[in-house]
Amino acid sequence: MSGPDIITLGCRLNIAESEAIREMAGGQDDLIVVNSCAVTAEAVRQTRQAIRRARRDRPDARIMVTGCAAQTEPETFSAMPEVDTVIGNREKMEAASFAPKAEKVRVADIMTVRDTAPHMASAFADHARAFLEVQNGCDHRCTFCIIPYGRGNSRSVPAGAVIDKAKELVAAGYKEIVLTGVDVTSYGPDLPGSPSLGLLVERILNGVPDLPRLRLSSIDSVEIDDRLFDLIAYEPRMMPHLHLSLQAGDDMVLKRMKRRHSRADAVRIVDRLIAARPDISIGADIIAGFPTEDEAMFARSLALVADCRIVHGHIFPYSPRTGTPAARMPQVDRATIKARAARLRAACETQRADWLESLVGTRQSVLVERSGLSGHAENFAPVRFATPQTPSSIVRATISGLENGALIAQEASHDR
Repeated sequence: MSGPDIITLGCRLNIAESEAIREMAGGQDDLIVVNSCAVTAEAVRQTRQAIRRARRDRPDARIMVTGCAAQTEPETFSAMPEVDTVIGNREKMEAASFAPKAEKVRVADIMTVRDTAPHMASAFADHARAFLEVQNGCDHRCTFCIIPYGRGNSRSVPAGAVIDKAKELVAAGYKEIVLTGVDVTSYGPDLPGSPSLGLLVERILNGVPDLPRLRLSSIDSVEIDDRLFDLIAYEPRMMPHLHLSLQAGDDMVLKRMKRRHSRADAVRIVDRLIAARPDISIGADIIAGFPTEDEAMFARSLALVADCRIVHGHIFPYSPRTGTPAARMPQVDRATIKARAARLRAACETQRADWLESLVGTRQSVLVERSGLSGHAENFAPVRFATPQTPSSIVRATISGLENGALIAQEASHDR
């Protein structure tokens, strides 16, 4: 083993930040960093489980816990006998935090943070694509969400720093970059001139002409303005794949969640995107069993899977997060939540299976993963190769079949 062992839970932003941590922590072979998630109670439980497993596997290592769960519940993790150090989301971006004699608990008030440095790693140990942080925090206060209290208010990385890092990543051999953040589509209002995410994307594409593929992480559909829409719809270097933060398909539930879009808004933007770019694939976050959700409300969320052609579904069984307004609303019983989540997952799997089947017989441009045995098409369909390919290359693959939820490519030739 060389360097710290990083255990990452949660979102793509955490993946990006874990790679920055790997660089900052240097060659500390005795260090385990658990970069936690707090989006659900289950995510916090999994963090605790990962810590205990890490201690069993490496009893002599130092265990440091950071991330959103550490930020929102530092007392929970500092009380665990397995944990040596707890640091917050701001502190995890400071190299001094990883010193062997760091304080037991260092978690500052995240709401006082007003800027975001371009913490974008130059190497990604396990990924063929690079995750580039352009934004952090969130100014919205959805009633179910604890993340603003883990990440702070919205703040953006200046475009010049983003472009410089994108150039470094391309020079290092990365052929795909994923723009990440907590609320990526809120990029820009805190910067001079209030640039939009669409303008940032445009500047990246113009300023880094050798970048073949640019992808967006999860975005808020209501914030897709005309500039961003046109880039997604018509720019071939923008990947035809969007993951939308939809959360529900019933207007009353959306209102109680304090979301800023209606069901019709969600269906409308998806219809527009598919009409402009038929090969686009749609992913979405949907919460099952939000407080007050009755069967009719749930049925509208279930129908949203088909109405928005969701093929990459992230289904979250609702869990109350202490301190959020939704935790004080009338709760749905856990058995019902679990059953509804299962029905949503089944609907997404049916939609996904039909979509993957429709791709058999097509030619797809695929970014090969580090193993050389698998990859992802532009629409983020998973692909497995019959014969090994050059890792981190882009190939044109003929899709001959479908097996265990992945497309099978019998033939492939180098694209670029």
